[in-house]
Amino acid sequence: MNNKVNYTLVGLVVLIGIFLMLGFTYWLLQPKSKQEIKQYHINFDESVLGLNIDAPVKYRGISVGKVTSLEINPQNSEQVLVTISILKSTPIKTDTVAQLTAQGITGLSYINLSMGSDISSDLKVIKGNELPIIMTQPSFFENFEASLGSMSTKISSTLTQTEKLLNDDNQKQISLLLQRTAGFMDRLEKSLDDETISHFQSSVKNIDSISAKVDKIAPNVDVFIDKSVQWENKIALSFDSIMQSYIGIRGAMDEIKRAVASGEFNIKDIAGDVVPTMNNTLLDMQELMIKLDGLMEHYERSPGDVIFQQEEIKKGPGEK
Repeated sequence: MNNKVNYTLVGLVVLIGIFLMLGFTYWLLQPKSKQEIKQYHINFDESVLGLNIDAPVKYRGISVGKVTSLEINPQNSEQVLVTISILKSTPIKTDTVAQLTAQGITGLSYINLSMGSDISSDLKVIKGNELPIIMTQPSFFENFEASLGSMSTKISSTLTQTEKLLNDDNQKQISLLLQRTAGFMDRLEKSLDDETISHFQSSVKNIDSISAKVDKIAPNVDVFIDKSVQWENKIALSFDSIMQSYIGIRGAMDEIKRAVASGEFNIKDIAGDVVPTMNNTLLDMQELMIKLDGLMEHYERSPGDVIFQQEEIKKGPGEK
């Protein structure tokens, strides 16, 4: 039997097997057709620390590709040119934006594609560029850093203004103001002792009592006003009657003057007209005086009736 082994043949078989495995793996991992992937450029104005080649590219959180290259933009040294390869079926629109996003606390980053409305047109290559360029927006850390810078500037400005405000002269004025305020508060505390507070509370109670009395008096005042109106009406009627009588007397006197002047003076005829008129006038005046006298006697006997009806009016037999 020939036990000699051909090591060259064995090695060749092993190498062929390894190449076949690598080829099969590559065939499994790569897309079935080069037409199924598409490349884009992204120009980042910020640091891409944590972003590496083969870092994932996600569209609204779904993994759609990876980063294929990182380099300084040859046309602008302040930018980092990132090339990505993503599935051709990914809807990259003219308003789609790319943003660096941190992967938890690992310190690594990935590119997240977002926005891009359905009605927008697809992103195309602009003349003079090799690939379509996706717009970018600052990452969270970039915004945070900018906010810190702005806040630091504002704090520094505030401290400068505060230092100017708190100069020696202003400090003296503030100290004087505090001393005067303390003195005023001390005087106020001394003035607001228990006795003063008690007087104040008593005054408030008195005001409440006065308000209650005024509320009670108000209806009586209305009654008084109504009665005053009635008295005025009665007095006005009496004066009207007196005025009518006066007019009659004056007419009679004019008639007497005319008769005397013409020689037709007849005392009997004239007296027949004048005497009844004068008699009525005197009766009206007598009635007015009786009313006024009764009114004065009533309020001399009970002055409180001006506002309050204190005296009970006694009614005669059969009166209600």
